[in-house]
Amino acid sequence: MAATPVTELLKLARTKSSEARSRLMENITDLFLSESGRLSEHERALMSDILGKLIGQVEQEVRRELADALSRSGIDLPDIARLLANDEIEIARPLLERSGLLRDPDLVEIIRMRTDEHRMAITLREDLSEQVTDALVEYGGEDVIESLLNNHDAQLSKRAMEYLVAESRRADRFQEPLVMRGDLPGDLAYRMFWWVSAALRKRILTECEIDPVRLEHAMRRAAGAVIVDQDSEQSAYVRAQKLVRRMAENGELTVQFLVNALRQQRIAIYVAGLAELGGINFRTAWRIFSDPGGESFAILARAVGVERNQFTNMFLLAVQAREGASAKSPGVLNSILSLFDAVSEENAKGALLVWQRDSAYQTAIENLDRVETADQGGAG
Repeated sequence: MAATPVTELLKLARTKSSEARSRLMENITDLFLSESGRLSEHERALMSDILGKLIGQVEQEVRRELADALSRSGIDLPDIARLLANDEIEIARPLLERSGLLRDPDLVEIIRMRTDEHRMAITLREDLSEQVTDALVEYGGEDVIESLLNNHDAQLSKRAMEYLVAESRRADRFQEPLVMRGDLPGDLAYRMFWWVSAALRKRILTECEIDPVRLEHAMRRAAGAVIVDQDSEQSAYVRAQKLVRRMAENGELTVQFLVNALRQQRIAIYVAGLAELGGINFRTAWRIFSDPGGESFAILARAVGVERNQFTNMFLLAVQAREGASAKSPGVLNSILSLFDAVSEENAKGALLVWQRDSAYQTAIENLDRVETADQGGAG
């Protein structure tokens, strides 16, 4: 049937000498992996079955050489590829990293059943599907996930992306790979804005755009959400909110009014005015006022049409109100002005809606928790 009898292959496989191993690999390569191919399809299938039985009887180095040769060839031996891909990582690696013989279900099974070393090798493949990357996110450790995020050819599902963005608040190492991905949705990038470094904030401001369709959905959710400010019981904030809403209704709420409020250290009125001008809730406006970097304020200012010189005055006055008499260095001021110039009004408005939606969602969860706690207390 073939140039080398099956009995000879069996004999070579069971012989431990280096000469026998070399002859075995030569014959296997000649029979299965040479481009010319000496076997018919029927013979190849039969010999593939025999080889599958031999794999467990030959030493590791032979299996490693076979896996490497198979990964570089165009010969269709999927059963052998699956066997070797489930072997020790030094044997499986070339197949896991580049072999087209492994289909998505094969890869998912390996991800589920094998080690993080196997998963790491899979993250290096080109054109990973969402089915495979979902499995990597579910079963892989942080090293695996970081490697996956750095593979920009890998397709990530919306569910996986949302999960990893949430995890990036805890796992700093995910932040830069996420922000550097071209497929990170703008609304998720602006959600990360609160906990990433200044350098990543700058990239979000200048590179991440919010998809109009996703933005429209966010607007609808924000409009339908019931926003309840946690500070509503504090009379100073209630009075401030009532004042600025009345001024807004009368057309009297201006940026200059907010500048004057800051100069007079009327912080509650200033923050309430930011919320009113930006169409956001008081909590989000307070978070922006308290943000020491000033990037979030640059977004709000661009969104509501604050002029550059007004922004400069408000930024410096806000720093003074938060930190006392200490002044920011010229370099810090120039940096924040560069960000103010770089961010577009459209993206700024979109970012405010994302933050408003997230704040509304968090408020709803907290309210639900309070109701459930009260019900449990009543039941007890």
